[in-house]
Amino acid sequence: MKKPHFVFGCAALVACSLFAHTAIASNVGKRYASEKKTYTDAVTGFEVTVLTKDDAGMSKPYQTHTTWTADGKWIIGRGNRGGNGSQSFLINENTGDIIQVTDGPLSGTGSQNLARKSMKLYVIRGGRAQGAAADAPATPRQLVEINLDPLITDAMSGKPKDASAYERIVCTLPEELRDAGGFALDADETKAYWGVTWGTPPPRPAATAPATASNPNERRSIDNANTNPAEAREAARQRFATNGKGPGGIRAIDLATGVVTKVIDTEFRMGHVQTNPWVPGEIIYCHETTGDAPQRMWTVRGDGTGNRPLYVETPDEWITHETVATKDEVMFNIMGHLPYLRERPTGVAVINLRTNTMKLLGQVEEDMGKGQLGGFWHCNGSPDGKWAVADTFKGDVFIINRETGEKHLLTTDHKMKPDHTHPIFSPDSKRVLIQSGKQSDGKTLDLMYVELPAKWSR
Repeated sequence: MKKPHFVFGCAALVACSLFAHTAIASNVGKRYASEKKTYTDAVTGFEVTVLTKDDAGMSKPYQTHTTWTADGKWIIGRGNRGGNGSQSFLINENTGDIIQVTDGPLSGTGSQNLARKSMKLYVIRGGRAQGAAADAPATPRQLVEINLDPLITDAMSGKPKDASAYERIVCTLPEELRDAGGFALDADETKAYWGVTWGTPPPRPAATAPATASNPNERRSIDNANTNPAEAREAARQRFATNGKGPGGIRAIDLATGVVTKVIDTEFRMGHVQTNPWVPGEIIYCHETTGDAPQRMWTVRGDGTGNRPLYVETPDEWITHETVATKDEVMFNIMGHLPYLRERPTGVAVINLRTNTMKLLGQVEEDMGKGQLGGFWHCNGSPDGKWAVADTFKGDVFIINRETGEKHLLTTDHKMKPDHTHPIFSPDSKRVLIQSGKQSDGKTLDLMYVELPAKWSR
């Protein structure tokens, strides 16, 4: 199949200003009272700080993406508090204040991106409403830049302006391309790298969509299939092969001009596009299958050069949940949740992007009952390079000392539903933030963090 190569600029797309006005909504800048409280973990004895508690829930970005604003004071989250679909919110880590950042339908919070050097947020807004017919008209999709400094100032003073006062339309995106794998900001914040697909979607099994407000159990159906010890290995491989069909690609969006250019095309489904926060032009992406892949992790330069697999895996390894850990390293999980996977080494691992050297950091034995195994599931590294954090299938969160290999249990019983905890370190490497189903017994998520005890560093 011929692969499209697009170069677009926003100057010729006059729909930008029209769409900006239709997206204005009065709840942008709305300030909500603090919901902050603490509790003591019954197993570890450590204090857990809860930042949100609302029936609609609040989730955080995936662990591959920036979660704190550039000033280090606010955490970005998404939830459906106003009953108008998923919206972006800022939560002040110290005071607990909550500010609404977007409003209206199709706000595009699934892959929101905070800048690291400036107080800006980027979202892809528009498209077709969930559940709409395939031939239903779609709102033009646009990459939107939101200036957070004046929005926060106005919200805290109780005088928010129209949403248009804080927004800049970077560009209207090509209609021929659809989202696949999210988008991420380059380290120098001159470009966004957008995961895409095109053409007629290939047939996939029904249980491949992420959890949504209208279908909260979809995430669980994927997890149940992927953790079923009775499923034959070859049957699982066929399911993943079907889910992983492409085509896929990455496009670069110039944040100043809005010009869209090709980075790379792939024959497989694009997933988890992320960047190295320390190295401009370095992209990490994956072959998305909703489970195991024949070769999961890949890396490429922003100009399309240097495309290669990262950690060449064997057929009996299940590699997943890669995230950039330090300037030169990617952390990932070698899964051990099925009996045949434990026939090889498993656990949290790290690979050097420059030398390809790999090191296993650790695994835990976790009996899930009824013949099911657990172990580490998602991971992340501290920016100072000293720690790894990983959650387990039961929803426990561990810290691993990267120098000694010593594991510490940090907090427990976070349910891993309706979604996983997706742990991430604070920019100063002193706290771990998670999304947790603990307070609602797995019905909704809340944002929580735990301080790393000083004694562990000693």
